[in-house]
Amino acid sequence: MQIILRSDVEKLGKMGDVAQVKGGYARNFLIPRGLAYAATKSNLARLTEERRILAQRALKEQRIAGDVAAKLDGMSLTAMVVVGEEDRMFGSVTSQDIAELLREKGIDVDRRKIQLEEPLRALGEFQVPIKLHTDVTATITIELAKEKTLEP
Repeated sequence: MQIILRSDVEKLGKMGDVAQVKGGYARNFLIPRGLAYAATKSNLARLTEERRILAQRALKEQRIAGDVAAKLDGMSLTAMVVVGEEDRMFGSVTSQDIAELLREKGIDVDRRKIQLEEPLRALGEFQVPIKLHTDVTATITIELAKEKTLEP
């Protein structure tokens, strides 16, 4: 049976793909869960319209991400952190902390788009990439400076 996928299905295809599957798999699993619909002539015509709309939406999202990236690229933020003896930080600066710093500057970025390999745990400057879209990435500079020193 030929079907059109409504969403990504692992090991079968991505949204909008036309796939050939066994009838029982389509009737009992994919179609009732809303993951696919039958590939009739009218549905294939509807697919071309949906693809056009999805392409327009993706282009709009990429344009918006490009505008945000223009604001972010080269931006420098300073995070004040509490340090102990020998300038050792208490805790770390995570992607959530960076998202809050950006929010204070008036730019709302989802913390999951901030590409930190691991939390920042030392004083200094760090380059942090932010992946706003599949094709759009901006880089900001985060400076960790000491707020105050805790003495034992």
